[in-house]
Amino acid sequence: MLSNLLVRRDSPRVYSLLTYLHQPLVMLGVLLWVVAVLSVFVGRYPAPYWMRPADLWKDSLAQTLVLNLRLPRLLMACWLGMTLAASGSVLQMVFRNPLVEPGFLGVSQGAAFGAALAMVLPGGFSLLVPLSATLFAMLGLALSYLIASHVRYGGWILRLVLAGIAVSALFSAGVGILKYVADPLTQLPEIVFWMMGGLWSVTWADALRVAPIVLPCLVVLYRLRWRLNLLSLDDSAAFALGVTPARERTLLLLTAVAATALMISVAGVVGWVGLIVPHVARRWLGADARRALPAAILLGGMFGLVCDDLARTLLAGEIPLGILTSLVGSVLFIGLMLSSNPWLRR
Repeated sequence: MLSNLLVRRDSPRVYSLLTYLHQPLVMLGVLLWVVAVLSVFVGRYPAPYWMRPADLWKDSLAQTLVLNLRLPRLLMACWLGMTLAASGSVLQMVFRNPLVEPGFLGVSQGAAFGAALAMVLPGGFSLLVPLSATLFAMLGLALSYLIASHVRYGGWILRLVLAGIAVSALFSAGVGILKYVADPLTQLPEIVFWMMGGLWSVTWADALRVAPIVLPCLVVLYRLRWRLNLLSLDDSAAFALGVTPARERTLLLLTAVAATALMISVAGVVGWVGLIVPHVARRWLGADARRALPAAILLGGMFGLVCDDLARTLLAGEIPLGILTSLVGSVLFIGLMLSSNPWLRR
């Protein structure tokens, strides 16, 4: 029966299967799996740039490398890209501002300050860094929103961006003070390398600690994606359509910020993912959050995997992940602005 279906291309079942596979979100999901599988064999051991599949059966060191080091790192890179892209999409639609991302609203810098503070404090425990990063990330978002609400000039977008810049600068100054008072032999190098972003120290313990929070947050954002279309309207219009703007906006923001802060506490400051990936998704599939948000999540996962592959493969010494995401993201941003149909005109 299967052979008959394969031979008869005009079969309704084959046609529906091909139609299903041709859908953009399905194609992105398949492509994400392909990139993830290929990333397992990308590295500088046992040969530069590529590991043969046969090496996993013959080389015990290659098996240890893949199972204990590479797999948890790939999971974290994928979750990092997904989380930042989803958070960027949520923030851009909730605040009705296409230039908003976690780094522009004090979220990333607040998380950086919280993590650096936990590293400097004596007698810290393993969970202090993510807890402190999450607390100060939410504080950064709250300060940005509060300041923008009390500014009496300019539109909402301008006020929010200016408030986010001010709050980010405030936390950046705080990080500078923490660097100054940190121990130059132990604490300062840890803060500096953490600020550049990277996944070189990720283990299965980190992945298991992050998964119970990040994955449910992504599920919540995905399930509430259709509400983003309503929350992007004026509060009066959203309320008339049966939405409680303040409550649902708070739920989405807290979910996005909590997931972002937790990933930043593990991976460090990684920028541009939450800004550029949602725009690519919207330009491809339109502004409807029911399709744009899942596309941003899948594209963010691929973006995180590819950047992490480049970070650990291009040079003998690992390139900080935050540097690569900023480089690739800024190039894509310039390309979108210079294109004949830039996203700013949509």
